[in-house]
Amino acid sequence: METAGIRRGVFLCTKVFQNAAIPKAADSAEDLAKASRELYLPADVHWDMLDKSKFFILGAALFSGVSATFYPVMVLKTRQQVSSLPSSISSFKLCGRILQHEGLRGLYRGFSTSLLGTIPARVLYMSTLEITKSILGETALSLGFSASMAATSANAVGGLAASVAAQLVWTPVDVISQRLMVQGNKAVNDLHSEKSELCKCRDMRKIHVSERRNYGCKSPNYKGGLDALRCIIQRDGWRGLYRGFGMSIITYAPSNALWWGSYCVAQRTMWGSLGYCKNAARECSVSPTPSLVFGVQSVSAACAGGVTALLTTPLDTIKTRLQVENTPLTTRETIGRLIKEGGWRACYKGLGPRWSMMAMSAVTMITTYEFLKRSSTKQDIRTDI
Repeated sequence: METAGIRRGVFLCTKVFQNAAIPKAADSAEDLAKASRELYLPADVHWDMLDKSKFFILGAALFSGVSATFYPVMVLKTRQQVSSLPSSISSFKLCGRILQHEGLRGLYRGFSTSLLGTIPARVLYMSTLEITKSILGETALSLGFSASMAATSANAVGGLAASVAAQLVWTPVDVISQRLMVQGNKAVNDLHSEKSELCKCRDMRKIHVSERRNYGCKSPNYKGGLDALRCIIQRDGWRGLYRGFGMSIITYAPSNALWWGSYCVAQRTMWGSLGYCKNAARECSVSPTPSLVFGVQSVSAACAGGVTALLTTPLDTIKTRLQVENTPLTTRETIGRLIKEGGWRACYKGLGPRWSMMAMSAVTMITTYEFLKRSSTKQDIRTDI
């Protein structure tokens, strides 16, 4: 990704915690020795440097395009996770079946609902992330933490805080969009066909909660996002929109902390291995090319995404099952069903699509995000970065 600083052929040296610039000259031999051990990265754009209106408007447009690109993979992941059948069917085979029986539209079920909800959630996520990173990073440095520790902790906690805040919007959107994703999916009908069809959408609230689990409930055919919203509220109340909220926090908060922390460490490791740069000068003697910066960001993001997917897929599978079930189940009951279907391996249903999605989307997301921040800097300071 080409930035203003790189276009000028200058490798701006800032500490790995991006908001802290290094001194032009070391005050003592000890300071010089300490500075020589620090790793310096291309200058970053932090919260105070952003034109907020441009940041959010341009961000909504860019990330809407990214969401549209990866939405079919999300549909495949969700359908695999809710299937009660063994996890032997490949993602490619499942994709072929969807295209054969439902057409391309089947891969975009619930997309409009997801997109409308994602925009405010993304605004909340990005603002919380940047504010938390800025405040925590400065605080960590003032307390004497090393630049690398300040960067890693600021990124990790920023990702965690952003995820928790955004889940207030994302969870209801997930519940509705995932119901639409699996609509008409035979696997979902299998999942809910144990006893009878007594509990239809409009009659479900008449059945006591303790008795709902005794009935199989086929997935209702929603006419769209608004119909799904009305139906869920009518059947389960407003609480139904936040089904799996706790599991979403358990899934996404640690995964976001893990991703941002891993990304920071991976990027620092890569720049260190490439030798950029370990001296106390304001400008390094060698400037990285735009393609190198893009490559480092991409590989770091892919590594972070792959590690995060591998460690958090079981939590995501349980969360998805909780949200698409039409009969309320506890987390323990959901885990029990999964193990009964295929042992502990069943908890990794959808790992292939999720791993691919997180690795690929991480690359796209981080390069888009870095481009967004560079493009949204205030005009009076744009020439300084």
